[in-house]
Amino acid sequence: MNSAHRDFFAQNGFLKLPAFHSRARLAGIKAGVLKELKRSPNYAGTSKSHRKLPIFQQIVRLSALVKVRGAHEELMTSELLEIIGEVAEQPPSSIQETQFLLSPPNQGSWTLAGMNWHVDVQADGTDRVPGVQAFFLIDDVVPHGGATLALAGSHKLKRAGPSSLSGLREILKSHVDLEDKLRDIGLTVLEMSGQAGDVYLMDMRTLHTPSINDSKNVRIMATCRCLLER
Repeated sequence: MNSAHRDFFAQNGFLKLPAFHSRARLAGIKAGVLKELKRSPNYAGTSKSHRKLPIFQQIVRLSALVKVRGAHEELMTSELLEIIGEVAEQPPSSIQETQFLLSPPNQGSWTLAGMNWHVDVQADGTDRVPGVQAFFLIDDVVPHGGATLALAGSHKLKRAGPSSLSGLREILKSHVDLEDKLRDIGLTVLEMSGQAGDVYLMDMRTLHTPSINDSKNVRIMATCRCLLER
C-alpha cells in the first residue's frame, strides 16, 4: 500500500486488490458454498418458485441459504484489515460478520435499468470515511455475471445542488444513454467482476447495487462491512 493507492481510493471511492487471496485459500470456501447449495431444496438452480421472484429477491434468498464455517477468518485477514485502516485513515471500530453474495445463473439480459442503487451508511456531511466495505470474489466472475456494481465517485456528491445525490437518483431512473449521462457528471459504473481472489474495497458512501447474472454460472462473492468511529 502506498500514497497512490490511498489517493485513488479517496478520489474514486474504491480500490481493487487483484489476486489478494490465492485460489488455494478460497477453494475450501467455494466447495463449502456449492455443498450447501446442493443440500438445499430451495436452491435457485432447481426451484421454479424461486425463479418467479424478482431478481434481487432471488439474490437475497439464495445468499441466505449458505453459511461456511471459518470463511470470515479466511477472508478478513490482519493484512487486509491493515490496508482498510490505511485507506480509511483509521482502523475499523466495528467489523460485521462476512456474508455471501450469491446469484443464480441465467437471470436474464444484463441491463443498468431498474437497479436497486443504495448506500448502507449515510454520510455525516464531512469528508470522513464512515466505513469500508470489502467485496471478495470467491470464484471467477465474468462481466455481466452478477457482480456488484458501484458508481465510482458518488461518495463525493453532496445532498443538494445540480450535481447532487438527489440529481443523481433522477439520472439513474433513465433507461437511455445512462452511462453517458453519468460520465457527464464525472461518475463511472464499476463492475466488480474479475478472478477468484480479487478483493474490492469500497467507501460505504458509494452508491452500489446487485446486478443481473447473465452468465451460466452461479455468482459466488462475499462481503464484509467495516465501520469507523464517527
